[in-house]
Amino acid sequence: MENVAQDAQFAAEYSADVNIDKIAEVYSEAYLNAVKTSGGSIDAAEEEFASFVNILKSQEKLSAVFASARISADEKTALIERTISKSVSVLFMNFLKVVARRNRLDIIEPIYRRLRVLIDEQNKRIPVVITTATEIDSELLKVLSIKLAEIVGGEPIVRCVVDPATIGGLIVRVGDTVYDASLLTQLKSVRKQIIERSAHEFQTNRNILKLF
Repeated sequence: MENVAQDAQFAAEYSADVNIDKIAEVYSEAYLNAVKTSGGSIDAAEEEFASFVNILKSQEKLSAVFASARISADEKTALIERTISKSVSVLFMNFLKVVARRNRLDIIEPIYRRLRVLIDEQNKRIPVVITTATEIDSELLKVLSIKLAEIVGGEPIVRCVVDPATIGGLIVRVGDTVYDASLLTQLKSVRKQIIERSAHEFQTNRNILKLF
């Protein structure tokens, strides 16, 4: 875990203004690299991390202790050893100790979320949000998933959202890219074309009148 410690130190030295996600990214990358170096299963490592996060969510007092600035890093490390050392792998245990010593247990969930993103990227699993005016049926969703796989070049992980304002169409978001096929957008596009055509015709007529 030497690389983890080095990367964690680098993250800890970030200024307080640095976005938490950026710090979480350093830890998650360090953990993922450690898993790969050890020859362990990435999916198993993710599941183990997920279990720990779920424990924190179900035990508010423990989560509060880890997030508290009043409790020292040594105390948090000792608590980890007493409570979970026998139920997790050595690799994950060492990782948690590093995070504890750097006083970053308060961002353990952002670290886990970033880890999931890294694993999805590695496995070419692409998060996709499909927004429709009404609930989409399973058959249409299958067709869309096939088309999306061709577009994103990987396996689309689809999340469906219902928004009546979509007016019978659909909006597909892949990362920062939006594929908009909603009727509302089509209407706005048609309206814009009509306005532009009318303006062009008006200008043309004015030019014709000048000839006379």
